[in-house]
Amino acid sequence: MHFRNLTLIGAVAVVLSLLAGQAIAQSINAKPAKTESKVWTPPRTADGHPDLQGVWANNNATPLERPKELAGRAILTEKEVAALQNKAHELFDNGNSDAAFGDTVFASVLANVNGSKSGFTSTDGQTGDYSSVWLVERNFDNRTSLITDPPDGRLPALTAEAQKRRAAAAAARERLPEGPEDRSLSERCITFGAPRLGAGYNSYYQVVQSPDSVAIVMETIHDARVIPLDGRPHLPSTVQTWLGDSRGRWEGDTLVVDTTNYKAGAFMNASGKLHVIERFTRTGPDTLKYEVTVDDPATWAKPWSAMIPLSHSRDAIYEYACHEGNEGLVGILAGARAEEKAARGSATR
Repeated sequence: MHFRNLTLIGAVAVVLSLLAGQAIAQSINAKPAKTESKVWTPPRTADGHPDLQGVWANNNATPLERPKELAGRAILTEKEVAALQNKAHELFDNGNSDAAFGDTVFASVLANVNGSKSGFTSTDGQTGDYSSVWLVERNFDNRTSLITDPPDGRLPALTAEAQKRRAAAAAARERLPEGPEDRSLSERCITFGAPRLGAGYNSYYQVVQSPDSVAIVMETIHDARVIPLDGRPHLPSTVQTWLGDSRGRWEGDTLVVDTTNYKAGAFMNASGKLHVIERFTRTGPDTLKYEVTVDDPATWAKPWSAMIPLSHSRDAIYEYACHEGNEGLVGILAGARAEEKAARGSATR
């Protein structure tokens, strides 16, 4: 009886082994199931390069630097993103609340979601000059910083030289301006800087292409950059401009723009050694991936990079009349003279 059971078990094992072998063979020889995978192909210009033309908006809510409250967290959950979006609608959609610009939008929403802050103020926090009716709807995604490198999502440490420049700039802001030169480039309608990383306030770009050049127009102060694609060298280092000297080239389907020759202070209080590499890549019908790498050894301890997804807009860019209506600067200087007069009057009493 015992031996007959062993024989039966052995026979069953042989059959199962043969069946398993047949199944493996069938699996190997079987044709893979067809899957629907559509690879998006960017439209192309007549010269064969991707067509980047059109108006592109940067209304991202993601801050440039990762907030300290989110240290170590590069990605938020879908539930957390939904909570931020809902709170943003609650805070800003009525048009009656105070405004928040730039990265303060994300900071205000995050603070309210966390329950650590019930209110927020506009940029100046004093005059109440802006309400949320000025704000465009901001786009939240699951990233906690635009900065992709360093991995902590924070700007690298400032050099000793840059710290001195920052302190001097802060001290200058505390003094009454003697003339327009003592105010910022944007207040003087000179430039918002390039690349412009800030979002939510006229932060639109228009791209126009030809076979030998690309033009990028920024809505604010209608800054325009005409970027040659013909391989010409940069201008001599003695020639410096607020927008720098840009040269472009194609790397596959990515437009790479190399910019040097900046004036000191043109971008984030950087030095004249600033070197910027920008990469523009169409990743979908309505998305332009915009990557920026910043290198200035006189300002930051090491280079840093950021990625900003730009969204296609069907809106047109209209003239940004800055100098023509710059009553703000007139008021700033008039106020400074009034304060000086009041101080002299107090001193003579």
